[in-house]
Amino acid sequence: MSEPDTEDRLAARLAELRLQRGWSLDELAMATGISRATLSRIERAETSPTAALLNRLCVAYGLTMSRLLSEVEDDALLLLKPEQQPVWVDELSGFQRRNVSPPATHFRAEMVEGVLQPGSRIDYDAPPIQGLEQHIWLQSGELTISMDAQSWTLQAGDCLRFHLTGKSSFTAHPQGGARYILVVCKP
Repeated sequence: MSEPDTEDRLAARLAELRLQRGWSLDELAMATGISRATLSRIERAETSPTAALLNRLCVAYGLTMSRLLSEVEDDALLLLKPEQQPVWVDELSGFQRRNVSPPATHFRAEMVEGVLQPGSRIDYDAPPIQGLEQHIWLQSGELTISMDAQSWTLQAGDCLRFHLTGKSSFTAHPQGGARYILVVCKP
């Protein structure tokens, strides 16, 4: 999500979610482990959250990242051309996320394209929804996925299916990076 309009809408939506729950910035900081100052800057669109911080916020609000990002996009369409698919970039981790599926509240599955630059790693403290079903199909490169005590290294063409629980991490190959398709199935 590199467009300023989308960043502003994301900031406004995050502030709205906090206010809907009647939480202060201090209460949200306690729930997420994100400093009050950082939360304030995120809600004022002074800074863009990293993938890890956005995940912590999604955990607190009980939303998948795809759902949150789709809520700040323009009206839902049935068909999204590549140039219409929203892209969000986390410069710090080298992660690029493209929402491939048209956003819609009445569908359970979402398709996302993820690209990790060579050697990039994303660590998630907790799943946004415990037991969330995910399917990851590696398109190119090599990707190591760790969840709790389990670890899988995927090569191009491999597909991994699991229920997301506990801490997890995604690590791209040091030279080739990783490009994958992620299908998230909401309960």
